[in-house]
Amino acid sequence: MNTVTFPLLNLNLKFSDIAFSIFGIEIYWYAIMIVTAIVMALLVLKLREKYFNIKFADIIDLCIYLIPISIISARIYYVLFSIDDYISNPISILDFRGGGLAIYGGIIGGILTCYIFCKKRKINFVDLLDYATPSLAIGQAIGRWGNFFNVEAYGTQTNLPWRMGIYEFGEYIEVHPTFLYESMGTLILFVILINIKNRKFSGQAVCTYLIGYGLIRMLIEGLRTDSLMLGNIRISQLLSLAILILGILIYFKKIYQKKMSQNLKNCHKEKEKNKKW
Repeated sequence: MNTVTFPLLNLNLKFSDIAFSIFGIEIYWYAIMIVTAIVMALLVLKLREKYFNIKFADIIDLCIYLIPISIISARIYYVLFSIDDYISNPISILDFRGGGLAIYGGIIGGILTCYIFCKKRKINFVDLLDYATPSLAIGQAIGRWGNFFNVEAYGTQTNLPWRMGIYEFGEYIEVHPTFLYESMGTLILFVILINIKNRKFSGQAVCTYLIGYGLIRMLIEGLRTDSLMLGNIRISQLLSLAILILGILIYFKKIYQKKMSQNLKNCHKEKEKNKKW
């Protein structure tokens, strides 16, 4: 039984990470939150179908490959950067129920899957990403609550008013609820993305996601106590910085290219006008 407190709200919660059992199979809250995230992401995709020349039926076909591949790639990413924990017992790599998924691994696997799928179906890859990024953001916002039920992905100790009290190895400590920070951050990002209806350029939603999530994760990762490390470097923090910079560079490059294109059109119109005179 897990115990979590929120002193600011005078809340003292006790719960199990197992929601219920079916025929002896234990169903975890984490799994329920992931399934809820997937269903909500699909619902958002269905509602946004009218803004893109992409059939929702193609999205359903894509998900048949996307969901399992993203989960597997999230696991591979986690294992690669925690390999010392698995060397002595390699079979535990297959124990998904024991935890250990990394969102960046899932995103990388998902993007590669989308790219191959788009090539096969002759769908514009960037348009698909613009279409899907709001769903990714809302999925992350919901999925992070799986970390709450597992009492994981929390931060360093703090005395801030919104601190979260937990028991770590039997000792009561009060920490940053970093799962909540990321859930709230990605929810705000979702609201921003969902309101990009008339794109300034193809890829605008993707760039906005890269900038937004890169910034959110880079800041939050510095507070977490369970970061995947490469020496003294937090892998996710470094990758977040790279994604943030990439998003900014692409965004301003696209804006510059559009401005130059518009200037050329205006010059052409002016020349045509002068010819008539």
